[in-house]
Amino acid sequence: MGLIDRIWRLIRSNINSMAQAEDPEKVLCQLVMDMQEDLIHLRQAVAQAIACQKRAERKCLQVETTADQWRARAQLALVQGDEMLARQALVRRQPYSETARALREQIAQQRSLVGKLRQDLQALEQKIAEVKAKKDWYIARARAAKASVQINSIMGQLNRTPSMSPWERMEEQVHQSAPASVVPAIARAELTKDIGGGEDKDERSTSMSAGSDVDRELALLKAQM
Repeated sequence: MGLIDRIWRLIRSNINSMAQAEDPEKVLCQLVMDMQEDLIHLRQAVAQAIACQKRAERKCLQVETTADQWRARAQLALVQGDEMLARQALVRRQPYSETARALREQIAQQRSLVGKLRQDLQALEQKIAEVKAKKDWYIARARAAKASVQINSIMGQLNRTPSMSPWERMEEQVHQSAPASVVPAIARAELTKDIGGGEDKDERSTSMSAGSDVDRELALLKAQM
């Protein structure tokens, strides 16, 4: 797995964990900072790869130049009729020629690596720009997810609590808030009202007064008859 693949996995992991964080904005800012550090490291890797390629190209040019010089000496020796000297020049040329061949292969590999690193660098720069542009959206998404988790937790607790009617909840609150001496008094008042048939003192007094008037009127009618 390449460097850019590890960076993508880290990004996805951090975004998914934002919903569980206390401060999603802080997590996102830290994520951007980490991505910026990865960008710096990637740029350094690209610069080092390019520098290595340039050194290999310069070295290859030097070696090829030396190999060409020994080949020219061999040609000159042959022109002068000195085959032995020409052979010696070609022997001296051979290691330079082999070194140049190895350097050319290394340069090809370095160019491929530089191209890949440049693509990764461009992709990371685009991803950082995208994260910065969608920062508010990511924060809102993380906070909404966190709120949803909290609501689900509360609803789960409510579902586990036995249901009470509104009257029962009010009655429970009254008993919990009233002093201990008041509750028996309320109970006695309710009991007295029940025993008395539901009438209060004023109603009983009015009934007794009406009965006396009726008795007097009845006695008067008897006397007249």
